[in-house]
Amino acid sequence: MQHPYRGGAVPLAAALVACGLTIACSKKEQVKGTPEVAVVTLQPERVAITSELPGRTSAFLVAEVHPQVNGIVQQRVFTEGADIKQGDLLYQIDPRPYQAAYDTAAAALARVEANLPAIRKRAERFKELLSVNAVGHQDFEDADAAAKQAEAEAQSLKAGVESARINLGYTRITAPISGRIGKSNVTPGALATAYQGPAFTTIQQLDQVYVDSPQSSAMLLALQRNLASNRLKGGTPDQAKVKLFLEDGTPYPQQGLLKFSDVTVDPTTGSQILRMVFPNPKHVLLPGMYVRAVVEEGVAEQAILAPQQGVTRDPKGNAVALVLDGSGKVEQRTLKVDRAVGSKWLVTEGLNAGDRLIVEGLQKVRPGVTPKVVPFESKPAAPAPAAK
Repeated sequence: MQHPYRGGAVPLAAALVACGLTIACSKKEQVKGTPEVAVVTLQPERVAITSELPGRTSAFLVAEVHPQVNGIVQQRVFTEGADIKQGDLLYQIDPRPYQAAYDTAAAALARVEANLPAIRKRAERFKELLSVNAVGHQDFEDADAAAKQAEAEAQSLKAGVESARINLGYTRITAPISGRIGKSNVTPGALATAYQGPAFTTIQQLDQVYVDSPQSSAMLLALQRNLASNRLKGGTPDQAKVKLFLEDGTPYPQQGLLKFSDVTVDPTTGSQILRMVFPNPKHVLLPGMYVRAVVEEGVAEQAILAPQQGVTRDPKGNAVALVLDGSGKVEQRTLKVDRAVGSKWLVTEGLNAGDRLIVEGLQKVRPGVTPKVVPFESKPAAPAPAAK
């Protein structure tokens, strides 16, 4: 006896059920297959363009103190680390040999100057007698040559006296500039050798300090192009204002100015040195400190800022973004990105005001697809963990 459900009835019913399920699933998947994306409508913004550069501080003026005569150091007058003024006595070298040389030169000059009037008068008298043929030409020429020789000797001795006076003055080593003096490298009793050996001490002027920072030549060229195209306003490479942050991140209260950029590009690094000057009334900045300088290049009045999560890179490394065109379809744009401004990219080409930039759901869509647009909700930063 055959089972009542055997034969073609059961396969036909199963096929109809399977077909109905397939159609239902297909419709359900079609509904679920519409991707959702969140977009941001870009608007032009006024943005201050800055560049952060590492740098080192250096003294505004530096003077190394060296002896200019030989001798024994008799005393050191200053206190190490003190503020001194230009002309203050720092060291005293034994002046006695130079005083004796000065006295000798002065005495020799006095002897010649004492005889000089008589020699001049004799030459003048012979000149008068020559006019009446009372003396011969040879006698007059000898008297005139003797007078000129005495005058030349007097001039030579005057120079010798001046040289002796200068050397005597060099025994007093004084401060060439005002500033803060460092440690002393010699003590009383040491032998001073003129113009040789290490410096006795160093003086640095700290009321103002320099900050030297390397900057790529490409960055300077970009800045010059920005200014020439009027994309940036309110700043020039030689008059930009500069803010400073100390090594621990503390902002320095005084604002500085960009003084100049070096005229030579380092061939090994492709960079130039930017020199900035900062007032330092409280001597907070000391030579050799590491700092971070923020150079204000200018202001972009109509800047396009794109959220960083909406900008990716293609296999060639180019910045790309997905936007919705007028019909709501996805379109891919290739961008030119200048720099990061906070959590956004400053875009110079590829995006315009009014463009709808996709910032969420980028992995779900491709160019040509018409996605469903949902509101974009920026997530607040996670709160910092409580201190234990």
